[in-house]
Amino acid sequence: LLCPQNYPLYIRSVPTENELKFHYTVHTSLDVVDEKISAMGKALVDQRELYLGLLYPTEDYKVYGYVTNSKVKFVMVVDSSNTALRDNEIRSMFRKLHNSYTDIMCNPFYNPGDRIHSRAFDTMVNSMMMQVC
Repeated sequence: LLCPQNYPLYIRSVPTENELKFHYTVHTSLDVVDEKISAMGKALVDQRELYLGLLYPTEDYKVYGYVTNSKVKFVMVVDSSNTALRDNEIRSMFRKLHNSYTDIMCNPFYNPGDRIHSRAFDTMVNSMMMQVC
């Protein structure tokens, strides 16, 4: 999860030994996210389509994007060898993430823009990652 100013609110990676590589991949995808948002322009607002789809594939990974109405960006990096994940599954994972993020934003003790430290959010992300792996 990245805020509208593009600094991370929440980053989780498995396996953790490649964490820096995933951080780099997520940040390089931000240019593609911004391009897609500007290309959609008014259509994004009219259709309320938040899912950006496949941002770009690499040899090892596929990078997907999602943006909320408040311009919070969700970026997901998935192993290219995982052929079980289809576009619909990725889309539903982003919706699930967005719903959990909305729950965090509704918490009166959370300051928008702070890093996310929530056990419930961690648990939901971990369960999603275990289903994918």
